[in-house]
Amino acid sequence: MTNDRLGVLDIGSNTVHLLVFDTMRGTMPVPSVSDRSVVRLMRYVDENGVITPEGVDALSSAVSSAMTRSKKAKVDELLVMVTSAIRDAANGEQVLEHLRGLIGLDVQVLSGPDEARLTFLAVRRWYGWAAGRLLVLDIGGGSLEVATGMDEEPELAVSLPLGAARLTHDHLPDDPPSRQQVDRLVQVIDEALHPLVGRMAQVPSPDRVVATSKTFRSLARLAGMRTDAGGSEPRWRMSAEQLSDWVPRLLRIPAEQRIELPGVTPERTYQIVAGAVVADRVLDRLGVETVEICPWALREGALLRHLDRAGDQPPRP
Repeated sequence: MTNDRLGVLDIGSNTVHLLVFDTMRGTMPVPSVSDRSVVRLMRYVDENGVITPEGVDALSSAVSSAMTRSKKAKVDELLVMVTSAIRDAANGEQVLEHLRGLIGLDVQVLSGPDEARLTFLAVRRWYGWAAGRLLVLDIGGGSLEVATGMDEEPELAVSLPLGAARLTHDHLPDDPPSRQQVDRLVQVIDEALHPLVGRMAQVPSPDRVVATSKTFRSLARLAGMRTDAGGSEPRWRMSAEQLSDWVPRLLRIPAEQRIELPGVTPERTYQIVAGAVVADRVLDRLGVETVEICPWALREGALLRHLDRAGDQPPRP
């Protein structure tokens, strides 16, 4: 039984993140390298939806750094995927061709529902079958993913353009935002959520609601509570009431002061307000009282899917 080192390079709306795992069939993947570059790509999207040359340069620099780190880590196989910011850009195809030439590998363009399915798979594997019916929520930089079901493949997988960076870029130009800007943001979010609320009413209620992503993790550190008993990795839970209590306070705090709050990192300080508002509205509209934070998300789901498919193939000589 061989030990492989597999990498997942996630070119997202906020960061370019390389995560390297040591894997062996039948065992849990163990992360060995994590390398992140903050790009905040939505800053470089103009009024026509085009990623500017400055944005392409910033992206190229981050991707080149990740490829160098991947080689140093002696990765046996690298999975490369892009999500909403490039997928939805008016010049997304041109940017993708540029990245493919830079990386020298195939670049997988994930659809929104595929993001939701892979994140759901990661959460299901983390919690196991005993968790029952799951509802999984993930707020990224460009989109919100929602998935629910009993099995490893969700019954419902939805992606909406409600990412924290996108909403900040499109609706919160001032810092702190004005009351009118926030009211308009809430209206946009509720309108986008309305069809999802109707679809969710057609499926059974979840036994457990789980949130992933840096946005939810930051909010849980800020507003929620630790639930672990001194384990190696903190576990967090957050109630809808705790979150809604914090939202008005976040709206009044300028970005440079938000960095001092627990869980709010410098790269998230500008978009945590929009992230908090969309999280608050999602929990409210879906009738969620409490969410647990899962440490596994999209990158782990992509790795698990790849390992599953590799397990169906004959072993390498």
